[in-house]
Amino acid sequence: MGIFSRFSDIVNANINAVLEKAEDPEKIIRLMIQEMEDTLVEIRSAAAKCIADRKELGRHIEHLENERAEWGRRAELAVRRDREDLARAALVEKQAISDRIEQMSDELEGLDGQLEKFNADITQLQGKLTDAKTRQRSISIRHKTATSQLSARKHIHSDRLDEMLFRFENAERRIDRVESEAEAIEMGRGASLADEIAGLEDDDRVEEELARLKSQLGEAKKENDDA
Repeated sequence: MGIFSRFSDIVNANINAVLEKAEDPEKIIRLMIQEMEDTLVEIRSAAAKCIADRKELGRHIEHLENERAEWGRRAELAVRRDREDLARAALVEKQAISDRIEQMSDELEGLDGQLEKFNADITQLQGKLTDAKTRQRSISIRHKTATSQLSARKHIHSDRLDEMLFRFENAERRIDRVESEAEAIEMGRGASLADEIAGLEDDDRVEEELARLKSQLGEAKKENDDA
């Protein structure tokens, strides 16, 4: 059973309201579009038959109009030949044909009215169908986006990712321990080149101070000896 039971249900339907109540909007909009397209095909088919009937009726009326003109010509001929009896019979045929033409003309007007209604119905339904297809694209995009976001969030909060992060942190801690052990091994070992050079600079200063002190003491001793 379709979502809509008749054409008026489709035309008067509030697509938003239908989708808001649906558990699966993407499925519902797809079914709505399918039913609209099927209904549109039915209306176009009925309109095509109406057009065919109108053309056939029009040809029939044209044929009768030619036949009526012919009976009128025959009546005139009978009058010219002083055959009132034939003229009267011809006019009777002409009148009968005129009555049939009038009846068919009424039918033709009815078909014209039906075609106008078909045209209006098709226009309304086509508008609804276009709106539904636009909403279908929007719903499809939103559904894909939501699905991608849900998948990403599941991965972010998954136990597997937590386990991977835990392993990564453990690896970092192991590297820290190895680096710390390497630094500890270097502790207490010989001075670096820079330290050795700095030590030499300190030795030079000590030697200079020692030489200055010895020179001062030597001069003082000489002065004492001279005295």
